[in-house]
Amino acid sequence: MESLAAVDLGSNSFHMVIARLDHGGVQIVDRIREPVRLAAGLQKGGWLSEDAEQRAIACLTIFGQRLRDFGAEQVRAVGTNTLRRVRDSHRAIHDMSEALGHHIEIITGREEARLIYLGVSHGIAGAPARRLVVDIGGGSTECIIGDSFEPTSVHSLFMGCVGFTNQFFQDGKISRKRMNNAKIAAGLELQPVEARLRQQGWERAIGASGTIRSIAEILNEAGWAHGTITAEGLGKLEQAMLTAGRLDKLELPGLEADRRPVLAGGVAILSTVFERLGLDEMYVSPTALREGLLYDMLGRLQDEDPRDRTIAMLATRYSIDQEHADRVQATALGLLGQVVDDWDLRTDDAAHALAWAAQLHEIGLAVNYTGHHKHGAYLVASSDLPGFARDEQALVAALIRGHRRKLDNAFFAALPEELQLPARRLCVLLRLAVLLNRNRDPDVVALPHVSASGNKLKLTFHEEWLDAHPLARADLEREQRLVKSVGLRLTGFETE
Repeated sequence: MESLAAVDLGSNSFHMVIARLDHGGVQIVDRIREPVRLAAGLQKGGWLSEDAEQRAIACLTIFGQRLRDFGAEQVRAVGTNTLRRVRDSHRAIHDMSEALGHHIEIITGREEARLIYLGVSHGIAGAPARRLVVDIGGGSTECIIGDSFEPTSVHSLFMGCVGFTNQFFQDGKISRKRMNNAKIAAGLELQPVEARLRQQGWERAIGASGTIRSIAEILNEAGWAHGTITAEGLGKLEQAMLTAGRLDKLELPGLEADRRPVLAGGVAILSTVFERLGLDEMYVSPTALREGLLYDMLGRLQDEDPRDRTIAMLATRYSIDQEHADRVQATALGLLGQVVDDWDLRTDDAAHALAWAAQLHEIGLAVNYTGHHKHGAYLVASSDLPGFARDEQALVAALIRGHRRKLDNAFFAALPEELQLPARRLCVLLRLAVLLNRNRDPDVVALPHVSASGNKLKLTFHEEWLDAHPLARADLEREQRLVKSVGLRLTGFETE
């Protein structure tokens, strides 16, 4: 593999970067940016307007042409704030994925912040280790404090340049009252995390992404700052906007035409960040989310998957019996390996999800034994899981929810339609792995021969094993009845 591509479906613009692998790092060889203005098409009730969706599909069709020769493992495409808020997002993401030719994930705000920090950290070699990173997007603002390459405090705030411009400057008029109202709203969003950020402290503040880079360019071209953003320069920019009185009358060197419509909201947010956090100066990073995606992909390729670290962290935090979890994982993957082709599960995603669910299937015991599968599903679904996309997290939670007792199609209803059948099949494999390890004794487990045909799964055990383990036989017979509720059948139990 020589190249990787990262696609960022932002609230204001869609971006794509293509990089070449270079001595353990990545070297950017191509960038494409299109001002899709997705957030402007988000209507009341969370519906995405047809015009906005068509703009998105047209852009992704162009991106897809560039990625025509890229394999699935070479591309990672993510949707951020606006797509997180879209109602019926599974359908929209399906159509957009078809246009791109690659799967699109929706990531949480905290995961977006983690990836931004990762990208910034790789782009500012030599900067002080303790840093505050601020990224103002179209629909959200991320504030992260970290040491070197590790974020220690991650916050995603519900304010962005598109949303604030639409809310406070929709008709293009700029006044002191409107600017103050926007700043008050930004301060209210920032207030819950302000004290925590100040308490942790930082040696340097760094801004990232389009809004902050655009503001830095304006300040530099106007002679109000030199390569950074300063509180004084921001004040001069704000005054220039108030003097112009309208966005369409604003003439500033360095202001690009597609940034003009959302500048007012971005300036209000950044000015508030400066005021509330006591900043005098902010450096500007050339890298952000897209580069973070590239380095995250590189980590996965080099067996440094942050998702594995997250699972291990949860297992430690909730005192999971690691030896038992490892046995269940080995059994589950052994079953998967026998039916991977017949059940169309030959993807890294399927194996990863099954392994992660096996590792965490008893996480709910930290709450209570009774209903621990329900507690475990809630903990996984509700926790911050660095590295995980929204659907990945939901899939692992669904497998844990269904790993014992009653099995119901409703457990998988929140997943995209194309994931629901694979999820049911993976869940049955996990249930069998847990059942076969019920005695928690490594000497008792017997991996049966398994074959699959359609929705039927046939298990064949070695001679006399079931006779020697009547509890396992009874569990399997009960399991036959339970899996029927999701349209699957267990057969066999013959000796060979």
